[in-house]
Amino acid sequence: MDAQHWDERYSSRDRLFSGNPNGVLVTEAADLPPGRALDVGCGEGGDALWLAGRGWQVTAVDISQVALDRAAAAAVGAGVPGRVTWRQADVATTPPPDGPFDLVSLQYLPLRVEPGHAALGRLLAVVAPGGTLLVGGHDVADLSPDDHHGFDPADYYQPDDVAKLLDRHWIVEVDERRPRTTPPPEGSHHTHDTVLRARRRP
Repeated sequence: MDAQHWDERYSSRDRLFSGNPNGVLVTEAADLPPGRALDVGCGEGGDALWLAGRGWQVTAVDISQVALDRAAAAAVGAGVPGRVTWRQADVATTPPPDGPFDLVSLQYLPLRVEPGHAALGRLLAVVAPGGTLLVGGHDVADLSPDDHHGFDPADYYQPDDVAKLLDRHWIVEVDERRPRTTPPPEGSHHTHDTVLRARRRP
């Protein structure tokens, strides 16, 4: 799934997603002290703007320039001037922005599993000592073929896959399946999330 694929998906509607922050982020990050955050696969910016509104300095990355343009437009009226930097990049092939980040958030990011886990490793490496990694995913048990959008979920990292790759330098605080706190995307059967929250040891 390249930039053209995602640009076409976003261009197919005036808004692909709700514009609201993801429920996993709201639940897990509400009590974190603000610092530097990396929002990976930021889409139309709902998570980044929510974080910025809570005092975070956010770098928001997405493969789709269409999504980023919408996010930047939404930021104009959000009252968070200078708190979000928008960057177009494919994190599967491009190193993430320079860290460290106090929060690295991957919400429903379709990152393909690869031998050696290079791309995932680069994202883990920019979490600051004492910082938080937050990964939210669709519970694949909920998904029908119509929800797959032409790809096999087994080819992509799920939160529990990431948990299994964390070494002794990490403390896994949450690794679970839970009901969604917000309505599923239109037309999907997504009723549960899988969630990983881990903290890098200081």
